[in-house]
Amino acid sequence: MIPTHPSLPLAASTHRNILRNLLKKYKRSSPASQISSLKSILSALTDYIPYLFAVEAGLSGQALNGEEIDVILEREIEMEWRTTLAARTAHREAPRIKSKGLDFEVCFTLNTLANVCSLLARTQIHGLHASTLPSAQQRLSIINTAKNYLLQANSIHLYLMSRFSEPALIVTAVEMVSSLQGGLAALAVAEATLLAVLTDDPYPTVVAQDRNKNDKEWMIKPPDIPKVRAHLFARLCLAAGEHAGKAGAMLDSNRSGSIGRVDNDIVRYASDLRKTARAKACRFFGIDMELGGETGKAIAWLQGAEEELGFASGTAEGSFSKGISKLKKDFAEKREDKKIEKSGDWGNDAGRFEEGRVIEMLEKKWNKINDTVPSFEPLLASMPLGRDVHQTKVYEPPTLDADILERMRAPPNEDGANSPFENDSSGDEAPSRNNSYLPGAFPSSSMDSSHGGDYY
Repeated sequence: MIPTHPSLPLAASTHRNILRNLLKKYKRSSPASQISSLKSILSALTDYIPYLFAVEAGLSGQALNGEEIDVILEREIEMEWRTTLAARTAHREAPRIKSKGLDFEVCFTLNTLANVCSLLARTQIHGLHASTLPSAQQRLSIINTAKNYLLQANSIHLYLMSRFSEPALIVTAVEMVSSLQGGLAALAVAEATLLAVLTDDPYPTVVAQDRNKNDKEWMIKPPDIPKVRAHLFARLCLAAGEHAGKAGAMLDSNRSGSIGRVDNDIVRYASDLRKTARAKACRFFGIDMELGGETGKAIAWLQGAEEELGFASGTAEGSFSKGISKLKKDFAEKREDKKIEKSGDWGNDAGRFEEGRVIEMLEKKWNKINDTVPSFEPLLASMPLGRDVHQTKVYEPPTLDADILERMRAPPNEDGANSPFENDSSGDEAPSRNNSYLPGAFPSSSMDSSHGGDYY
């Protein structure tokens, strides 16, 4: 059989090599440099993925844009990636995993794309905690951009969940487990739902303004706190909590298995996000009560929020356990503040401490008005079901433009006929010197397997 697009495999491998080098550079960079390189990695992924799916179409005999593609495979493709979701030994790097077939490559490439989208969303949200607080318009733009990145990550995880749900598929890494991808999809939509609420939630901004040492606006006038659509926001937060609870259950189901187990930090984050979402819902129910003149019930809702967060509620005021819990909470809050200031590994608490500060602020204010507070347990038991705000959709793999695909019919340049990894000087290993290459065959299949698939 003669390949129809002999330049396609080499072009795909060339783009893969660019991505590989960027990921290597990212791994070795400082946290500040890593943030600035995310857009470059996103661009490299966007360039590589259409070629990857074009090669897959050629190997499976599928048409692309109405055009038949045939790619010759000399031997089975073998790739290597470093896992990002599997549990690891303390103070050690995540293990490398080597596997055969394009399913493995598609899984890790798209999973990397989803991770980059999540990190870009995280970078945007960090702007809300900057030393100079953004304006209302800037804040809205930051939240909407982060929300779109999270919804894109959700769509990718939904695609991977669907793709790897086939029982006959050989799973060689935790990233290829369908339920784990479903859990990550639910986690992303939970975070996006909370961001939809944050758009019109003024209270976190008030707390951030109070905490910001560089902010002097409080000396001029008190912050404006507009009326909020409290009951609607509470329902949205409950929906986010339901998604986070679903994510936690699906991720927790992968904590054991022959191919490894998922990292406990991911499961813990999903659990913390559920607590934060339900606490926000309690706060909004409390605001709704306060607006209606029922301050006692409003305070009870705040105590229920503290219970959801795992903090000692106001009913234990003055007790020894309350004092110890407050000391631990204050210490953890200060540690999280330092992480935010240094742009380090912040946000692992899923917003629990920030929400705790908002609740504490409201509780102090409302306790001055009314100190007759009913029990919060019946209120928690009466919470309604959540209400979704986002319509999720499954990721659609991009296809190569017709003119690019037409150019792939030309034979590759003789200078580039050898392995595209041959001139790579950024790797940890010496490049392979195996020069056997058939135009139209996937280049990595003609290389020594111990080098050709190395990937970060």
